[in-house]
Amino acid sequence: MPNPVNLEELEWQEWRHSDRIRLRFKTFEKEAFEDEDSAAHMGVCVQELPPGCCTDPAHYHMKEEEHTFVLKGAMDVRLGDETFHLTPGHYVRFAAADPREHCLTNNTDDPCEYLLWGERNPDDVVVYPDSNKVSVQALGEIYRRQPLDYWDGEKQ
Repeated sequence: MPNPVNLEELEWQEWRHSDRIRLRFKTFEKEAFEDEDSAAHMGVCVQELPPGCCTDPAHYHMKEEEHTFVLKGAMDVRLGDETFHLTPGHYVRFAAADPREHCLTNNTDDPCEYLLWGERNPDDVVVYPDSNKVSVQALGEIYRRQPLDYWDGEKQ
């Protein structure tokens, strides 16, 4: 059975790809379950995006839905060809299979804190339109997108 978790008791963890692509987070599910076999269908965390940083390359998920709710500060969300400025109280949903890529960027001088939750689907496929890549989660591999005909490379 899950145990109650208090955000204030969780320690910040840092994820960093580069000076610009980085954030801090507190995740709930590792603390809420007594054993690793009790993995939750949904992942929930509080993230803090530093000034001048973004979360990751713009992408969309084929099988996972994500949600974001701004708690403190401000950030911009790229959603396809549009950019929206989010402040405390703003919520945005990234629906599975919606081909409008998303990326969160903090263009302010202060950190932005937000709640992020979404599905944990091991069969998800993540598309990165800017770099023309596809990540196949079940294989743990990333591929360059190259449209092919169904019969390309098959013996006929």
